[in-house]
Formats: sequence, structure tokens, C-alpha cells
Amino acid sequence: MQWVTDNLGISAGVQGNILESLAVVIGLWLVRGIVIHAVRTRVDEPQVVYQTRKGATYVATFIAIISLAWIWVDAFDSLATYLGLLSAGIAIALSDVLRNVAGWVFVLTRRPFRLGDRIEVDGTRGDVVDIRLFRFSVMEVGNWVDADQSTGRMIHLPNGLVFTSQIANYTEGFGYVWHEIPVLITFESDWRKAQSIIHSVLAEHAPPIEREAGHHIRATAESYHIKVGALTPTVYMTVRDSGVLLTARYLVEARQRRGVEEKIWGGILDSFNSSSTIELAYPTVRTYFEGPVALRSEPAD
Repeated sequence: MQWVTDNLGISAGVQGNILESLAVVIGLWLVRGIVIHAVRTRVDEPQVVYQTRKGATYVATFIAIISLAWIWVDAFDSLATYLGLLSAGIAIALSDVLRNVAGWVFVLTRRPFRLGDRIEVDGTRGDVVDIRLFRFSVMEVGNWVDADQSTGRMIHLPNGLVFTSQIANYTEGFGYVWHEIPVLITFESDWRKAQSIIHSVLAEHAPPIEREAGHHIRATAESYHIKVGALTPTVYMTVRDSGVLLTARYLVEARQRRGVEEKIWGGILDSFNSSSTIELAYPTVRTYFEGPVALRSEPAD
């Protein structure tokens, strides 16, 4: 070691700093490993082990940065020179890294989302499964898969996106989303009866969560200025080119949208099939003639 440092022209002070830096890094790595191993042998809960591993990594990284800065500041002529060189290097080479670290701090302090939340950011929708120093990961839902079911892909996104992209959180605070099912029937159908049938189906299959949702809204209103009208399921009527549109609207947990919609559609179709005055509509073209219309048939060969 002495021969190598002498040939490279490394001073004794720098040698000492290198040895101290190695000792700090190795020591912190060993302490982190001991802490994680101790928790794994005593705790069976995966969530606790996961949180411990992440916390130990963050603490060790923070202590290492402070310790290395303290060791190497004496290797420069003055603290001002050190800070100047450090700032210049950071500004040139680490802008993206610092943005991601700042995003990580923002996520941990302001909580735009947490582990387990379903979010949509930068066109990607999924459940948050990991939050790290430079990126967070989501288990993707939607995309080529219909409704809000998992695609099986893990998407890794840089933390800096929290500053440049809007974040939609499906489960924060309120915990529920409004879902709508459009039902189009023909103009000749008895739309009042159809509307009554859909009301009955919603009463039977829509989740009875009005009271619980109201409690969540009141709790969330302490942090956000939220105003929400009636929480009970309802049916809206409007007219489209091909018929009368009846829209069923109800509250549902974000991850249950597809299953609840299937039950409601099943109830609607069963009830419509048993009624002779209601028919589902589809895009059609109607032609009206004024005056007599002459019909000519071609003679058979």
C-alpha cells in the first residue's frame, strides 16, 4: 500500500482520508446489515422488515454523506474552495439526481401518495409498491387490459416527476371514486320503466357505502376544501342520436370498479330481457319519405 501511494504521489493526509472513508463506508454497511438481520430473525411481518430495510438504508446513506464531507473538507485549502467546487460539480453533473432526491423528500414530507395508493402520473396508472431515493415503482393497471385490472408490469418512475407532472390519487383521503354506466335504449322503449329498473338494480348491487364515505369526506375536509353533493346512487337521463341514454352513477372503491359494474350490468340485462317494452339501442340510420313511393320488382328469369 505504501509503495503504491508513493508512486502515485499521494500525500499522507490524503491516504489517511481514504482509509477513514473506507472505514466509514464499511462500518456503516456492516451496521446496516446487522440491524436488518436482527429484525428479520425476530419479526415475521414482511411489511416491518421492508420498512426497516428502507429506513436503515436511508439513515446509513445520510450518515455516510455527512461523514465523508467532514473527512474530506480538510483535503482542500479552505471550506469556501470545497463548497465552490462541490456546487459547480453538482450544478453540472447532478441536476437530475438532485431533482429526484428533492422529489423523494417531497413525497415523504408532503405525501402526495403512499405505499399501496393507486395513482396516475405521466400517463401511467398503477398501485405504488416501492418508494426509493431516486425513483418510485408502481404495479401497472389498465393500458391494454380493460378496466382497472393489473397488466403484470412493474413501472419505475423518477421521483422528479412529482414536480413536472400532475398526480391523480385514486385512494387518498376519500378512498372512493364515482363510476358511471351508460345504458342506451331505443326511443320507442319505456324509458321511465327502464330508469326505475336501473334504480332498483343499483339499490341491490351498488356498494352501500354512503355513511362510510360521508365519514371519510368529513375527515378529509380537515385537510382539503371538499364539497360533495348526494352520495346515493342515481340515474341521469339524456337524449342521444340513437336513443335515450340512462346513466347509472354510484360510488365504489377504486379497485372494485370492474367487479361491481359486472354485477350491475347482469341485473340490468336480466330485467330488460323480461320486459317487452324496453330494448337496448345501437347506432341506426332512419330514412323518411314524403309522398307516394313507387316500388318496382325485377321480373324473374
